[in-house]
Amino acid sequence: MRNKNVGYLIAGISIILAVLIFLFDNSMREAIADSCSHGPTCSMYTAVSTQTWIALIVVGLVFLIGLFFIFAKEEKEIIIRKVKEKKKIVSLEGLDSREKQAVKIVQEKGGIFQAELMEKLGIGKVGLTRLLDKLEAKQIIERKRRGMNNFVILKS
Repeated sequence: MRNKNVGYLIAGISIILAVLIFLFDNSMREAIADSCSHGPTCSMYTAVSTQTWIALIVVGLVFLIGLFFIFAKEEKEIIIRKVKEKKKIVSLEGLDSREKQAVKIVQEKGGIFQAELMEKLGIGKVGLTRLLDKLEAKQIIERKRRGMNNFVILKS
């Protein structure tokens, strides 16, 4: 349901409640007039009057909330589209087999933690560091620091 429709609904309900309050007030005053012997100075008149005003104030506030919803601007719908990145084409010429294998893994995953790449290639820390140093020098990959780990991505 749109805000404007909710506002109309709330305002309509508050108007109906106001009419009911006036009808109830009128019937209570008639009942008091029939039962009270003190006349207009009777304390029941003031009690009914106070209750009626309190109820009308509450209904007035509800009506104002309805007006707020009627005149409030609608929130615009936010559309989020996921942009697909084109696969980066990397020239594998001039690379040895380990370097090609590392670049292919990084390219397939879009980015990988250095420790995971080490496991996939089956080489040690020192060997992988030297391999990634060579690839960084050739401007093929880039290492980004993530806490205590490095994240390897293809250089854009």
